Amino acid sequence: MKSWILPIARRCALGLAVAATLAGPAALPAAYAKEAPELGKNPAIEHHMMRLAATLRCLQCQNQTLAASEAPLAVDLRQEIREMLAKGETDAQIRSYLVARYGNFVLYRPPVQDDTILLWFGPGLLLVGGLAALYFTLKRRATQSLAAASDATLSAEDAQRAHRLLQQGAGEESHLS
Repeated sequence: MKSWILPIARRCALGLAVAATLAGPAALPAAYAKEAPELGKNPAIEHHMMRLAATLRCLQCQNQTLAASEAPLAVDLRQEIREMLAKGETDAQIRSYLVARYGNFVLYRPPVQDDTILLWFGPGLLLVGGLAALYFTLKRRATQSLAAASDATLSAEDAQRAHRLLQQGAGEESHLS
């Protein structure tokens, strides 16, 4: 076998390995396919359920709506909402049922009540408190800076010494240039 064939074969194999690695997800789309979301038999009920589920929190994911989540609990709750809508229950009845079962946490926008007041107004209070602390800190620093500047007046002896040092430094710089 010729000696120049082996390095070329290695380069080709390496190139193919890199290409297969980079194109792996594109080359195998079936491996990354997901099941289609389960739809109800009645499109009107399905649309109504998704609109209602968009206002409810997934209890497993906690940062997604019930409509957006694919967690098993979310799928079960959506199915339960479908069944309740098919029975003719209203949005308010379904929400009150879910709140009775899971608490206000299931609502993506919980009502303003005694136990949620900190949730609603806490971030604003923290922002106002932080801005007030920043204001007073900057004000105190400015006052201290002015006080330090007024205390920094030099005595006549210190001023003469500083003047001599500055003149000596200027003389040395002219010699260096």
